[in-house]
Amino acid sequence: MTVTEYIREREIRGRVTFTIDDVRQAVNLSDNSLVTELQRQVARGRICIPYRGFYVIIPPQYALKGVVPPTYYVDNLMNAVGKPYYICLLSAAEFYGASHQRAMQTQVMTIAPRLKPSKMNNLLNWNYRQLIPFELLMKKNAEMGVIVYSSAELTAIDLVQFASHVGGYQRAATVLAELMESVDVERIESVLPYTTTATVQRLGYLLEFVLEEQHKADKLYKLLKASTPKWKKVLMSNASEEKSSSMGNRWHVNMNIEIEIDDL
Repeated sequence: MTVTEYIREREIRGRVTFTIDDVRQAVNLSDNSLVTELQRQVARGRICIPYRGFYVIIPPQYALKGVVPPTYYVDNLMNAVGKPYYICLLSAAEFYGASHQRAMQTQVMTIAPRLKPSKMNNLLNWNYRQLIPFELLMKKNAEMGVIVYSSAELTAIDLVQFASHVGGYQRAATVLAELMESVDVERIESVLPYTTTATVQRLGYLLEFVLEEQHKADKLYKLLKASTPKWKKVLMSNASEEKSSSMGNRWHVNMNIEIEIDDL
């Protein structure tokens, strides 16, 4: 069997991704010859390489652009590398209609050790946390298989905890303004084991003083007070100096940066 025949056979069977080990077992070529032939297939626009050693057969609907959206293959990719994952941050917010601040890359949360993506593909943006909260993840059908993404509540927490990954607190707050319609604040209780008290304090401050979501801020305050009675003072941004005139709020957050959400 040739590499061309192998790709065609997988395509017919609806198996649109494969690894270097998969094709190595099916095609009788030396490793050097195999890599050379795969590179030819990439040059012809037949396959792409979103991750080293992982290949995606480019379907007809994406052939002209030569770019396959990560939602087409990300579940297969993460299964291949043996890591849990979920679509996160700005990319997850889009599933809830919060698409004003769209990510240029598909943001994926996983666990260490860090992945080494292909230099030929820059469509994936990797983010890392110590534990993946499986009970807080959602699934939906995609073009091929499924995709896993964070619940609205986990997305809200992640946007604050990993604000630097989305361009800062102003961008995070703008997304939260759209996302909060989908957030059940009481469900944030299940997110608490996977985040920090400081993150929830910052989210509470944003809800109350920036987004003017007083009712949801009150609910979050009661939830946090019940789980963690005593809080430390925190800066909104650890990258900026403390402002002596910005204390005295119930969240104990020093608002040391300016945040003004975009018009939606």
